[in-house]
Formats: sequence, C-alpha cells, structure tokens
Amino acid sequence: MSNQTMTKNTANTVNADSCTGFGTTVPFASISEPGCYICCWSGHLLRVPEDGVAPGRSPLINIVGPEPLFVTKISDNPFIPVTKAKLLACNADCHVNF
Repeated sequence: MSNQTMTKNTANTVNADSCTGFGTTVPFASISEPGCYICCWSGHLLRVPEDGVAPGRSPLINIVGPEPLFVTKISDNPFIPVTKAKLLACNADCHVNF
C-alpha cells in the first residue's frame, strides 16, 4: 500500500462508536453496520450482512493478530455486484484485489 493511500485512510479513521459512512475507515473489530467493506491490508471485499452485526449474535468472523486491521466502508448494501464494488472502492482510493 502506498504512503499516499495509507495517509488518506488514516485521516478518515473515526471513533468506532460513530456511524460509518462511505469512505470511512474503521478497525475490523468495530464493524457495527451491514454493508460492503474493503480490507485496507489486502484490498479484499468483505460483505457484512445484517445477521453479522445483529445484537446478541456471535461474530461471524473473528480475526486475531498483533496489530489492528482496518476496513473502509464503500456501501450500505452488502450484496452490491462486484463490478460496482470495484468502482466504489476506486472512488474511495482503496486498493482493489478482488
């Protein structure tokens, strides 16, 4: 990932308790809304359905590592077509690897 991209993503990082909107970067563990997200570390597409963030449900995925992993939200719809997801990711200056 280039320094320019990392700087932009870091500048858009917000408090995990706030609402996440298009282009907002948050820690992976702080995803609280359904939608499509781009992994900042790899450029992969994450689709988070409503069941994945519903209160009282166990997380569908738990990633454990020595450093925090960040994701950038590109859509409220977790089921957008891949071609549209690529376009939105590029518009948010995210690395695309899907």
